[in-house]
Amino acid sequence: MAGAKSEVIYLGDKDLNRNRNNRDQAGSSERQIKILFFDLTHYNQTTQFLLCCAGVFVLYLVYGYMQELIFTLDGFRPYGWYLTLVQFAYYTAFGYIERSLEKTTVPRCIPMRTYALLAFLTLGTMGLSNSSVGYLNYPTQVIFKCCKLIPVLIGSVLIQGKKHGPMDFFAAFAMCLGLILFTLADSKVQPDFDTFGVFLISMALLCDAAIGNVQEKAMREYRAPNNEVVIFSYGIGFAYLAVIMLLSGHLVKGVVFCAQYPMETYGYAFLFSLTGYLGIQIVLTLVRTCGAPLAATVTTARKAVTIALSFVFFSKPFTIQYLWSGLIVVFGIYLNVYSKRSKLTFADLGRMASTVYRRISRQPTKDGAKTSLLEV
Repeated sequence: MAGAKSEVIYLGDKDLNRNRNNRDQAGSSERQIKILFFDLTHYNQTTQFLLCCAGVFVLYLVYGYMQELIFTLDGFRPYGWYLTLVQFAYYTAFGYIERSLEKTTVPRCIPMRTYALLAFLTLGTMGLSNSSVGYLNYPTQVIFKCCKLIPVLIGSVLIQGKKHGPMDFFAAFAMCLGLILFTLADSKVQPDFDTFGVFLISMALLCDAAIGNVQEKAMREYRAPNNEVVIFSYGIGFAYLAVIMLLSGHLVKGVVFCAQYPMETYGYAFLFSLTGYLGIQIVLTLVRTCGAPLAATVTTARKAVTIALSFVFFSKPFTIQYLWSGLIVVFGIYLNVYSKRSKLTFADLGRMASTVYRRISRQPTKDGAKTSLLEV
């Protein structure tokens, strides 16, 4: 009996040590910050943030250029969803290659039901966004995506229960105003302006609102590596889209059309997808370390530069209203960045308004008594 008891205690200690080691390994993995094969853990937080920002700007500027270049091909406009299918295939392949080179043996961390939702949202945001380029002036499509912060802000409240200060909502209002004015300007200078494109990009933003927050919540809760999120999100999304396009007949049409222009479609799509995949790795790192709203702010600032370069590299009509409505959006971005340092709350605003009201509602009379302005 004593031996049996001793054996039970020994096994319990062994299990306890194993659990402790697992927690230590999980904690070490959580603290480690890597982008592909580059370890940023030994850099301070500011340097990590700046390196991620630089990567986002460079990679997504190339991404945006290649995306618009593909749609300059005559007749490609109806094949935005096929481009998304090719892009998903590339992303999944890149993810497997990365995982193989790293010789990762860690089992899947996030449940499949979460990946099924992420795949659906990823399919919505990227497919609708790609398709909208065929119907909208590219800067208009980008300015819509600049206002990604608005649905992300709402999504963080509904999905994660986060609380935001008044500056965040002032920023969202400025972005909404700038977006409306930019879209009105585009409808005036573009004779082929299509409201269907506005619908597509608006739906893409709604998917964007959910995906960033679902990713952040899942990655923090399950401590999943970036390449796992990419492989399962885009792999399942590829399966979804392939079945839908096969049943609708659009898959065969897309294959036939792209076979006529392999370099302009699959070749450009490779560069488009490669820069997008690398960009996603950096954005996921930003989401993990800084949160979805700040990651959305960085990608939004990048889009402002993309708009300017789009007018430089691709000839398109221009009106001064583009400039000042875009500046309103940039002002909204600034307010969002400032809100990260501001401690202003709605309670502070209420106290300030109450103080101002008390001061202006009473003024001294000739005999020194104070009389309410409402009584005058």
